Amino acid sequence: MTLPPQPSSGSMAARHSTAHYLLEALLELGIDHIFANLGTDHVSLIEEIARWQAEGRHCPHLVLCPHENVAVHMAGGYAAVTGRAQAVLVHVDVGSANAALGLHNLFRRRTPLLLLAGRAPVTLHGEMPGSRDHYVHYMQDPFDIASLVRPFVKWEYDLAQGINVKEVLRRMHSVAQSAPAGPAYLTMTREVLAQDWPAPDVRSYAEVDYGAVHRGGCAPETAGEIARRLHAAHKPVVVTSYLGRSAEAVRQLEALALEAGICVIEYNVSDLNLRRDAIVHGGFDPGSAIDGADLILLLDVDVPWLTQHGVKAGQGAWIAHIDVDVIKQGLPMWGFPSHLRLEGECAVILRQVREALGALPGGDFPQRVQARIAALEAAQRQRSSQRAVAVARHGERSAIGVEYLCHCLDRLLRPEDVVVNEGVRNAGAVLNHIGRTLPGTYISSAGGGLGYSGAMALGIRLALPDRRIVQIVGDGSFHLGTPTSVYAVAQQYDLPILTVVLDNGGWAAVKNATLLVYPDGVAADTGQFQSRLAGPVRRFGDVAAAFGAYGEAVEDPADLAAALERCLRAIEQGRSALLQVAIGPH
Repeated sequence: MTLPPQPSSGSMAARHSTAHYLLEALLELGIDHIFANLGTDHVSLIEEIARWQAEGRHCPHLVLCPHENVAVHMAGGYAAVTGRAQAVLVHVDVGSANAALGLHNLFRRRTPLLLLAGRAPVTLHGEMPGSRDHYVHYMQDPFDIASLVRPFVKWEYDLAQGINVKEVLRRMHSVAQSAPAGPAYLTMTREVLAQDWPAPDVRSYAEVDYGAVHRGGCAPETAGEIARRLHAAHKPVVVTSYLGRSAEAVRQLEALALEAGICVIEYNVSDLNLRRDAIVHGGFDPGSAIDGADLILLLDVDVPWLTQHGVKAGQGAWIAHIDVDVIKQGLPMWGFPSHLRLEGECAVILRQVREALGALPGGDFPQRVQARIAALEAAQRQRSSQRAVAVARHGERSAIGVEYLCHCLDRLLRPEDVVVNEGVRNAGAVLNHIGRTLPGTYISSAGGGLGYSGAMALGIRLALPDRRIVQIVGDGSFHLGTPTSVYAVAQQYDLPILTVVLDNGGWAAVKNATLLVYPDGVAADTGQFQSRLAGPVRRFGDVAAAFGAYGEAVEDPADLAAALERCLRAIEQGRSALLQVAIGPH
């Protein structure tokens, strides 16, 4: 007797589209949100999400973003304070192009992201579900779509078939989350998203078997060498930029600095690396600090100083560079020598160094440490006096002092409030006069793409709904931040943030860059720097108010404190607020 052919493993099982399994994969990866700017390539996902909602199934929260700049930077803000990558869904090549600036910023600050881009259909005559049915499908089919984002992603791939969508998403997530973290990019055609597959044939992949790779510590003898050199040093200095992405690293750095009398300099700061009131905090300028130093620890820092500006490490200084990305794999050129280059997690390695240091015989080490601590305290008092002098200059009408503004805001902020700093030319005033103390309460970008702070503030507010989030931004960067999209999302998803616009009428950075290269040039003589954006009417608050936010402008220093209080009261009542502060022409 001949038996009939046996059915395949999935022939009698439920079948679902690739889009269905993609949503399942995101849930399995722990993705909370999809930040989306949708197009014709997403029809299968739109249909599947509608089906899940109708069936009452849990689905990643879809956050509609009118511009990809907001989508990418919102996801980046969320990941910056949680450490967890989120998904961003963009429309073919045009959406990928709009997302590229945000990818640049997240790639430079080592923030994970899953960027999912549709692709134009590959079939032309209706051969498959999802085939081309619109003129634009021909226009949005470039030869190399990934070239739009390739410099700023760790991984790229095209999903050829939906059968392995969960394995592909697992790989994508593992690469994005692995140290150094960063964005990853996946493209998918309409036909692939529309394919049906039997449920048993689409495997899941557990994180325990396929998860991210993390950096660790160092060999005991290496920690011992650093400890012995610290023990013998007379002027040890730390320079760091993004160590603060790990709260444990912040704690270990402060402990080691106190135990060894180390001056800690934050430079090109993207995260809070040390509470600003710590005795060992040496400010934000490496120049005078490293002059005469005999031991320098570079900890999670990309550019520790600028030699072109005359900043050089002291002769004979021993330099160790400890970094999650010590080779700077994303930078074609990098020119800072060190005697020890150690790739690993600063939180782990600093703890190892502390243990090795504690095991060394004391000798006169405690006395030398106390002397350095006393010197650091004296230097801190001097900087405090200098700050007081700067704050006392309130400015005048239409030229409010930025230091005074930051001081007024600092007095109103709570320790847990988060400041997102995009002050650019005034970033130093924010750093010096807004005293953050808790890890994760100061965020900036490590990249050069302007227009990130509003959307990052939204993503942080989404991740930390009980916190007040303050965006500080220059007027030039405010224009670049797609503000209508920022406030539209803030209103739609009830994410109130406070925006403080430092209005100097243009791009001060452009003027200052020109003066650095041509201090005696024609532009300097004529004042023509092509950087003025000021018009007869500039009401940034009206932009926010168009989407239900509270908007206000202040020109008189005497009105500043009350205006800040009104704006903070507005966000506590559930409305975003924007305060435009006239700080004078640049």
